[in-house]
Amino acid sequence: SYNTAALKTASGLLPENAELEIADISSIPFFNEDVEAQGEPAAVKELKEKISGADAVLIATPEYNYSISGVLKNTLDWLSRGEIKPLAGKPLAIISASMGIFGGVRAQNHLRQTCVILDAKPLNKPEVFIMSAHNKFDSEGKLKDDFSKDLISKLMAELVSEAEKAKV
Repeated sequence: SYNTAALKTASGLLPENAELEIADISSIPFFNEDVEAQGEPAAVKELKEKISGADAVLIATPEYNYSISGVLKNTLDWLSRGEIKPLAGKPLAIISASMGIFGGVRAQNHLRQTCVILDAKPLNKPEVFIMSAHNKFDSEGKLKDDFSKDLISKLMAELVSEAEKAKV
């Protein structure tokens, strides 16, 4: 996907003192209180542990029907439940890539609303919206748009800076 490609681009544009692990959320089951009552599924526990151990979080999201994907929303629902709230107080950056002309701006706005209940600390700037993504990535998933690369680089530097401040 274009958003996975954007994450891989971000990984290559990190400051030297940082690393990015891309988490696969495809194995997170649909949230269901009956399932939750039996205990958190292993995939949810594993993701919570990864996020808890991270200094910051980067989310790349497509825009579906003016919002975030159901898969991402489902994952955030799981992350909001239980005793461990791994996103609470964490610096969080958002990028989006979309084939549309808005680049995922509406999805990012909805994600920012969800961050309130998660108590995550989303960065306000720089905003990264990769519009017309089908024209900005090559056939191998490499971002060829220098403007977008520059914004991602600035966002990664800001995210690392906020993570360092949060440690103090």
